[in-house]
Amino acid sequence: MSDNILEIHNVVKNYANHRALDDVSLTVPKGVIYGLLGPNGAGKTSLIRIVNQITAPDAGRVLFNGVPLNEKNIYEIGYLPEDRGLYKKMKVGEQLLYLARLKGLSKDAAMDKLKEWFIKFDIKTWWDKPIEDLSKGMQQKIQFVATVLHQPKLIILDEPFSGFDPINATLIKDEILELKEKGSTIIFSTHRMESVEELCDYIALINKSKKVLEGKKLDIKDQFKSNTYTLNYEGEMADAALNFNILSNQKNMDGSQTAVLKAADGKFGNDLLKEILEKVTVKSFKEDVASMNEIFIKAVNESN
Repeated sequence: MSDNILEIHNVVKNYANHRALDDVSLTVPKGVIYGLLGPNGAGKTSLIRIVNQITAPDAGRVLFNGVPLNEKNIYEIGYLPEDRGLYKKMKVGEQLLYLARLKGLSKDAAMDKLKEWFIKFDIKTWWDKPIEDLSKGMQQKIQFVATVLHQPKLIILDEPFSGFDPINATLIKDEILELKEKGSTIIFSTHRMESVEELCDYIALINKSKKVLEGKKLDIKDQFKSNTYTLNYEGEMADAALNFNILSNQKNMDGSQTAVLKAADGKFGNDLLKEILEKVTVKSFKEDVASMNEIFIKAVNESN
């Protein structure tokens, strides 16, 4: 059996004169949170729709658990779309029960799982409420339960925190992490880079229908290292440096100074620190690592 829950090979998708996906290949390992990133219109939604078998690729193939994607896989996938799709006139309980049955659960099994989620989310009094009477955030909770109720192997979340206040966003984040611990793989599509920093193990970036980046998040962050460091110190560093350049230096209110240093080729943090310690008193020293937001902007701009 494959170590990957999903493999996308050379997928092409056209809509009239627009190419939404151009020879895109991705690999999603089992048991990870995989960030699917890209600007609006990049092709992310087209790819998600193909994985959910809402549409089909014009070329290429998709493997689920090492086997070509087929109609049986809909029972092993949970999908939370960005444009939520609840039936406004239906009551919460009957809607969730209906959606659970569509995903292959028996009525008894669905009721048992719904009881667990209604207790967990503290929504026991919502069973007979019409969806249209709920706030956007409350509807979000219901849609999330509908997405994960059947314990899918692959969960696709498109902007899952949209509409949530900080407390409920944290609640959903904790549930995502728990689902991962229980063995689900999560594809997480979002523009919130702080959530990518916090949650994702792997990322892929699509821009203008093409894959720009893919891999472990930490490996990609390493690729974007600038070999610069921020130093907070006391003393004088003039003419002290042989292994680095001082990019900026400013005095602070407490009398210390903060400098941004760039290491010379072949030199790294320990080399700099050894040299600096001979000259000044170091209060703090850290490597400047690009944020996911910075990586996103730089990679998209370079690909453009």
